[in-house]
Order: sequence, then C-alpha cells, then structure tokens
Amino acid sequence: MTNATKHRLTIAEVDRLIDLHFPEVHHGGRVLFTESLTDDGAIIRLKDHPKNLRPGGTVSGPAMFTLADYGVYVAILGLLGEDVLQAVTTNITLNFIRRPQPGDLLGEVKLMKTGKRLIVSEVLIRSASDMGLVAHVVATYARPG
Repeated sequence: MTNATKHRLTIAEVDRLIDLHFPEVHHGGRVLFTESLTDDGAIIRLKDHPKNLRPGGTVSGPAMFTLADYGVYVAILGLLGEDVLQAVTTNITLNFIRRPQPGDLLGEVKLMKTGKRLIVSEVLIRSASDMGLVAHVVATYARPG
C-alpha cells in the first residue's frame, strides 16, 4: 500500500474539510461539486448560476479560474489527506480556448507530479452540454513545510 492510498479521502470527507475551513467558497449558494476523485485527480462540476456569468452571455473567466483552483485543491486533499490542508497555489496559467455558453462546466483535474515540495497539475475545463474544451489550465501548488 502506498502512502498516497493510505491517506486517501472520500468526497464526503473532502467536502467536510472545505465546509469547515473554507465556508466562503459557497457564499451565495453552492455551485462547486466534486463528481469524482481518482488516484491522480478529480472531476469537479461548476453548476450554472447567474453569479458566474458576465455580460455577453458567457461564463466569466474568474468563475473558470475558481473551478480550476478549487479542483486542484480538492484533488490534492483527496489524494494526500488532511496533512496538506495548508497547501497553497503558487502558480496558475489559464488559457481560454473557446467562449462557453451559460451552463455547467466540468473541470478534469490531473495531478501530474506530486513531489515533496510542489504539486504540478493540469485541468481541462469542458462545457458539460457538449464536452467541448473551453479552457486549459496548468497549476502548481506548494505543500506545507
């Protein structure tokens, strides 16, 4: 059994930690939901909500950024457990591919490297209605020392 498997959390356990330590994430209504956790990532849903739209009828960039950042954090907690609760974002690069229409978005998170100090990840953000790619994200987190 690897160390990662030993510390793996369930979706309910990750949600409990988020609700306890970061209740502001759901201010104005819960729109972020963990669909699944895997050994190397997660799938996160950003539900359609007026607070995530911008003029012109599209999902806002900040909403997509939040989906990616939240998704990576959830994947890290799911894989490594409560010991990494204080992991922090050190870098995110978000490339917009196409303009998403209003609706749910899915973030497919892949933890590409889980090192002693840094965790490097990739997030593909897709429109849930047609699974078309709308953004590509590379994010790096620092593990607590």
